[in-house]
Amino acid sequence: MPDISLSNSQGRDAQVVAESVRITVKVRWVDDQNRQAASSRLLKGTIDRDYEALLEKAGAPDKIGDLLIAGDPEINLEVAGSYLRDTSRVYYNSDRKTVFSVVQMEIVRNPDGTEKTRRPKKPHTPNVGTEQPLLWSGKFLPKKDVYNKFVMSAKLQLHHINGLTYDFLYGIAKELEKKDSLMLMGAGPKMNQPIVLRRGSVPYRGFLEGRTKGDEYALILHLSNMELKAPDDPNAAASTAVTKANP
Repeated sequence: MPDISLSNSQGRDAQVVAESVRITVKVRWVDDQNRQAASSRLLKGTIDRDYEALLEKAGAPDKIGDLLIAGDPEINLEVAGSYLRDTSRVYYNSDRKTVFSVVQMEIVRNPDGTEKTRRPKKPHTPNVGTEQPLLWSGKFLPKKDVYNKFVMSAKLQLHHINGLTYDFLYGIAKELEKKDSLMLMGAGPKMNQPIVLRRGSVPYRGFLEGRTKGDEYALILHLSNMELKAPDDPNAAASTAVTKANP
């Protein structure tokens, strides 16, 4: 996880460490001989033997059963079930051929799920560890309103790296705890830019939460890239039109 430059309410800034919030796994998986079990990736099948390939060979969906009865065209016995270790992602086109030049598109959708616009995806530049720190916005939102309006897709815990940054982060957590709210965070000098953690990563809105317990503190940066919006009610629009037509 990246280092983050953060500013407090007094306008002082410091560089701190951010890491993903992980829950310690307390379950140990073993086999029938009480040996430690581990997950593995196995090859299920190859692209030349999936449903589309069988459909092209059979000519119709109802003919695929005849192919399966006559043989095993869906299984490559040489590679099926083999372990996957060092792999790379590849893309293929509608002709099922590997492509080497890919243009990623960004799709913006309406609240009802329909496509609003489509545009080439631009790689975003990280903006959390630069000379411009994440400023103290002073915009506090009740926790209930934030959780009911935004989808939280990730969270980062901010850590100190020495005694000075401990006092710095503890003071922020204490101040936020008194507000009992989440503070809206944004990048840039006007705090109106999304937060980008790594090059090409998803831009996020940030909500900072602080809690303390004695000399301990927890400073959590909640990240969201989706806002909950209800689609327009067509029945309400029709009712309004009828009312205007018949005053």
